[in-house]
This record gives sequence, C-alpha cells and structure tokens, in this order.
Amino acid sequence: MSRKPIVLHTAPHVKRPQEVPVIMRNVVFALLPILAFAIYQFGISVLALTLVVTLTCLATERFFNWMSNRTSSLGDWSAVITGILMALTLPPGFPLWMGVVAGFVGMAMGKMVFGGIGFNVFNPALVGRAFVQAAFPVAITTWTPAFFDGRFTQFIPTTLTMPFMMPPDISAWASSVAVDGFTGATPLGLQKFQDTQTAAMELLTGMTAGSAGETSALLIFVCGLYLAFRNMMNWRIPVWIFIGVTVTSGALYLVDADKYPDPLFMLLSGGLMLGAMFMASDMVGSPVTARGVMIYGLLIGFLTVVIRVFGSLSEGIMYAILLGNAATPLIDAMTQPRVFGARRKEQSP
Repeated sequence: MSRKPIVLHTAPHVKRPQEVPVIMRNVVFALLPILAFAIYQFGISVLALTLVVTLTCLATERFFNWMSNRTSSLGDWSAVITGILMALTLPPGFPLWMGVVAGFVGMAMGKMVFGGIGFNVFNPALVGRAFVQAAFPVAITTWTPAFFDGRFTQFIPTTLTMPFMMPPDISAWASSVAVDGFTGATPLGLQKFQDTQTAAMELLTGMTAGSAGETSALLIFVCGLYLAFRNMMNWRIPVWIFIGVTVTSGALYLVDADKYPDPLFMLLSGGLMLGAMFMASDMVGSPVTARGVMIYGLLIGFLTVVIRVFGSLSEGIMYAILLGNAATPLIDAMTQPRVFGARRKEQSP
C-alpha cells in the first residue's frame, strides 16, 4: 500500500487553496493607494524613487538567482513588495542613487543571502532602510514640505543629487516654492526636540512632513484592513502592537503629561501604522503561535515607545520590528503548545 509523502515547507504557510503570488499581489494592491497618495503629496520625486528602488530590488533578486543557478523567483511578487515598502519608508527627496544602495542591500543582505523568500530572518525592506540610516544620516533625516507648488512638474532638488556630492539646501528651496511655515521636521521630531505636538487630524489625513508613505495613518489603516478582511494578514499582530504602544505610552503619560506625548499621538505619528500593518505582520519574520504573536506584538510596541522617548532618534518602529524579527525563533520555541498526552522531560539528577 503506497503512502503519500509528507512535504515540509518553510513560511509563508498557505492553508487555503491560494498561492503565495496571489497573496503577494494583493499586498501590492493594498500598497498602491498609499503610494498614490504619497505621489499626490510629494510629487514625481516619490514616483521616481519608488521605480528606482523597486527595479533595483528586482534586478538584485534576478542576479542572485542567476548566480546560484536557480529559477527566477520574480514571479512571486515579493521583490516588488520590498521595493515599494522600502521607498515608502524613505524621505520623499531621498537621492536616487542612495535608493539604489538601499534596494540592493535590502534584497542582498536581508533576503537572498538567507536563501530567498521564506528563509529570511529580517524584513528586507527594513534591512535596506536601516543600512541607509547608518550610511547616510543627513539624507535620511532631510524632510520635504507636503503639497508644494510644482511637485508634478519638477523634482525635489535632492532627488537628482549625484553620488557623493553635497545636496542642495532644502530650506532655501522650500521658500522658493512658497511653502509657508515649513519647519523641516516630522511630527515626531517636532514633539521630541521642540516639544510641539501635531494635531491628530493632521496625522490622520497626512497633512505633515515625513517619509513618503507614513503620513496618513487613516489611509494606511484602511489599506491594512483590506488584507485582514481577505485573511491575508494576521490582524492580531498590529492589534497587539497598538496595545503595547498604548499601554507603554499611556503609563508614561500618566507619570508626566507635560513631558511625554499621549498614546493617540504615539499611535498616529511616524511609521508606526505602516510598520505594524505591512512589515511586522510579514508572515516569514513573525511568530506562528497565538501566544507568540501576543509577545511579539507587545515587544514591538514597547520597544517603539522606549526608543522614541529615551533614544537619540525620534522614530523607533524600524529597529523595534527588526529586534522583534530577531526574537521570533526564540518566541516560537518558548510558546510551542504541549503535545497532548506527552510527558514533561524529566530532569537528570
């Protein structure tokens, strides 16, 4: 009597009759409204940056496929997701050549050296973002005013900066395009370094400066709900992250309301919504057990607030997710359910 062989696969695991490329395409569809709003808000520079970073990710994956004599894996759409997500985490006027560096490092060091999709430990988009954060600290913290005049007909001056050349002064350019009251800082930067808190409505609707795809918390949340309702994202992960952020920031706010921002500001500002909905929920780098998901989400939420409040950087979601990815194997090992009927391992004398 012949028996059917058992085939073991790495994550992502698909329980329904749904292929991984179908899920990945839907993630791309969910990201398109966020990208469209970023282009509307900051102009053609965001479009150019997204195209450059995404094409770099695709070319890098194809190169590694060729070097390892493997069939091209571009059809799974994961490289496209990495490119779009990475571009959305970068400043709108980020130089294009630096975007090439971010795309290559993110795909090469964050994904392909581990063996491709399903084997990577860290989120590739955040690996690339973390690298350029360290390599180009000035460019990564140079922000652009939203809805500036001529954004659909001219590039942000820093976009076309040549490699290793000094970028132009954004503040002088902002004045020339008639942007009034531009401070050159994100809401998190204003709160941390100038003790100025941005209104919740501005954070919801995206009327602020920041990375290309992090400004409108409401739009990002709605796009994430699309994936959750289609059961293509574990909605428990962002929920536990929001709980972790709310509890941690709420405790600090109760201690000193004049010094620490309120939980609502923490939830709506920065890249928290984008990170929680589209990066921390990556099925490869997140735990698979119910208790593990809870611990993972709470850890990311806690670390985000701690880095934002006590660290030298105004934002903390990127490093919090990467640390959460690193802890995922340990979390999974610690939260595995006990096999029914099995005995506990007896300690040796």
